[in-house]
Amino acid sequence: MRRPALLRPHGTLAQLCHGRANGFGALRLLLAVAVVGSHVYPIGWGRPDPLWLWSGRQTDLGKAAVLGFFALSGFMITESARRLSGGRFAWHRTLRLVPGLAGSLLFSAAVLMPLLYRWQHGSLDGFLSRPDGPLSYLTSLGGSAPTAGWDISGVLAQGIRAGTNFDRSLNGALWSLKYEMLCYLLAGLLAAAGLLGRRLVVPTAVLTLWILIATGAVDLPAGAPPAGGPGVTLPVLGQFSVHLVTTLGFAFLLGSALRLHADRIPVHDGLALAAAPALAASFRWGGFAAVGQPALVYLLFWAAARLPGRCRRIGGRGDFSYGVYIYGFPVEQALAVLGCAGYGKPAFLGCALTATGVLAVLSWYAVERPAMRLRGWTPGPLKRAAGKQRPADVTSP
Repeated sequence: MRRPALLRPHGTLAQLCHGRANGFGALRLLLAVAVVGSHVYPIGWGRPDPLWLWSGRQTDLGKAAVLGFFALSGFMITESARRLSGGRFAWHRTLRLVPGLAGSLLFSAAVLMPLLYRWQHGSLDGFLSRPDGPLSYLTSLGGSAPTAGWDISGVLAQGIRAGTNFDRSLNGALWSLKYEMLCYLLAGLLAAAGLLGRRLVVPTAVLTLWILIATGAVDLPAGAPPAGGPGVTLPVLGQFSVHLVTTLGFAFLLGSALRLHADRIPVHDGLALAAAPALAASFRWGGFAAVGQPALVYLLFWAAARLPGRCRRIGGRGDFSYGVYIYGFPVEQALAVLGCAGYGKPAFLGCALTATGVLAVLSWYAVERPAMRLRGWTPGPLKRAAGKQRPADVTSP
């Protein structure tokens, strides 16, 4: 007797998420939009989004979306790390993150904040000469830590005094980028050491992190902010929260493990139906990090495999999700300065998504895509060194 379709697997992740035949583009865009939606509440009204309280202060919609980002990134980056040399892998990752980020920082410092300053003061007098001026912002790389409170020429501080703004950071969303770079570094090191090819290494790391999370070994102290708690400082990258390294690293390595074992991971509607209530229950009654997070990751990859063809084509012509992520927060801050929160949350979010979407499209076509075309570029000295090496390789015994 033939089993109902609901009880049968549709195939494996390897079969249904190969190449570009998947819904990763649509999901990444949806997660970026979720981050923008989550930030509406703290930026425009000074309180966290509803999921924060409903989940017992475990997470909010934005942080849950970031975890999804890291899982999808782990899946996609792992294959790149296995396929490319260490130098080429680092070059590709740099091209994907840095040009778009630089464009966002320059736009904020040279366009957005001068316009807001002029709107507040009637002129640009004093904008450049202040200690917290645009040059300070750019040289600080935009203050990627969420608690850094980076402002430009007091624009947000004046908004806070006026009661229109509630967050002192121009682009608080950038906090996750250094954690993403840390995960890229980990993937590159594992690939260079030949450990990504060993099937048990990444799953063992995933299990170790899960045990730390499930036992509460990396829980935040009572009253600590989400990015607080014990930390470590790394060269160049700066300070990291042990809590965030563990939870985000768990999501990234979980995606990596799914990629390495994609031929064994079933895409099963029944498993998705089990994961959905497990996720909801973990939000409501606790255990999101240990139970809900794996359930969320499975649901994302199930959706990537099961989304209809029309949704799978999203992202085929352009990956706008990164642009939405890096422009959403400053756009919302600007709208708050202008008093747009007074029109209500739906209008505020609609304006934010419209303006952010335009900037994300411009960022992709003007900055990100041209930069990605340089992936095959090799510096002249390395080319010449490779050219000199080839004849020796041919003639050597």
